[in-house]
Amino acid sequence: MRLTHFGHSCVLVELNGSTILIDPGSFSHGFEGITGLDAILVTHQHADHADQQRLPALVEANPGAALYSDPQTATQLGGGWRGVHAGDEFQVGGVHVTGTGGTHAVIHPDIPVIDNTAFLLGDADNPARLMHPGDSLFVPEQKVDVLALPAAAPWMKMSETIDYLRAVAPRVAVPIHQAIIANEATGIFYARFADMAADGTDFRTMPEESSIEVA
Repeated sequence: MRLTHFGHSCVLVELNGSTILIDPGSFSHGFEGITGLDAILVTHQHADHADQQRLPALVEANPGAALYSDPQTATQLGGGWRGVHAGDEFQVGGVHVTGTGGTHAVIHPDIPVIDNTAFLLGDADNPARLMHPGDSLFVPEQKVDVLALPAAAPWMKMSETIDYLRAVAPRVAVPIHQAIIANEATGIFYARFADMAADGTDFRTMPEESSIEVA
């Protein structure tokens, strides 16, 4: 599996011959010129996960890409977007995708909770080779190999991130959703995650607009 990070929550996944882009949002950059995508996945409607200004051009440049999102965002975007509920499963080439979770984390009790579909990407041998939770701390029943870990958010404390990392206990964790942290401060967060992850979890950073291989 090859992962390319385009900042914040936008990750390009190359797995089993398929290429899937997740959460091209307003805080992300460098994804605009991508072509040849097999699918675009959006976890929820917030602009930092679905940039509605740049999405149309991305979709136009990738006419063969299947378009999947949480149900509310699919309704907003219209066109060929298909809503994915928790428990829905579908195939993108050689990648089996499962929708899970279903709701965004609570930001404040006075703010309505919206849909958030976390995505598990895998295959017959392991249906959860990668998990992208969007804006949630949902722990799936499947054993996750690689977790895209939200590093910081208005809805989350560092202690909650650490507890989530321990609860999922992936083999590898890579940070996402860090655009709200000053670059000078990311080391504070990442050092805690690396030091306090469950035994057996390898915490690895992804340089922006660069790729890493995860065996």
